[in-house]
Amino acid sequence: MRRTSLLPDPKTSFTTSDGLMAIGGKIDAAHLLEAYSKGIFPWFSEDQEIMWWCPDPRAVMIPEQFHASRTLMKAIRSGRYRVSIDEKFIDVINSCAAPRDGDSATWITKGMKAAYIGLHNLGYAHSIEVWLDNGLCGGLYGVSLGKIFFAESMFSNKSNGSKIALYALSKILISNKFKLIDCQFMTPHLKTLGVREIPRNTFLDLLSGSSQANTNEDFWHLKPFNPAQLESYK
Repeated sequence: MRRTSLLPDPKTSFTTSDGLMAIGGKIDAAHLLEAYSKGIFPWFSEDQEIMWWCPDPRAVMIPEQFHASRTLMKAIRSGRYRVSIDEKFIDVINSCAAPRDGDSATWITKGMKAAYIGLHNLGYAHSIEVWLDNGLCGGLYGVSLGKIFFAESMFSNKSNGSKIALYALSKILISNKFKLIDCQFMTPHLKTLGVREIPRNTFLDLLSGSSQANTNEDFWHLKPFNPAQLESYK
């Protein structure tokens, strides 16, 4: 039996001014895949109902436009950091969900973790890990569909940890001809890294042309590497 969709089409459906598309449904791998294919993502707290969003404007990064400061490049070239892919997906998502700056709340609920781990086991969700002195110092995770990477969250336990993760991701995606990194909502921090806002309909047009493309998945199995090795990817 075909599953009935609970998620509307963002191009033809009503949305609130902040991008709220729908309330309710389930958080599992199947619903997440449907949501991302429509440009929709979940965002809610433990004590709230499931909420689905498609904001206007949309924060995105063109992989080639990642802005690396001199300080960041100095850290990358220092040889002290190692980057791995999908080695510690659960550790990354747990670190992203950990309380920050004294705030005990998190939007990465137990159900969300289980759903993204399910996507990871299916080969759609991936993590970038950054290591310093054999310890995990930063990372990010997200969902890969076609030629778009939907970045969900990142963390940093040491200076530059999350920035190196995003740098490595952008370079890897360049080499594999990805079109966009979806960052959802703009923040001052993301803006300094080269993220910009585009109209929702522009994003949805790019999504329709890119999310269905075939993706060479071999690069998600790269062995750990020095991030400085990626400088030649332009």
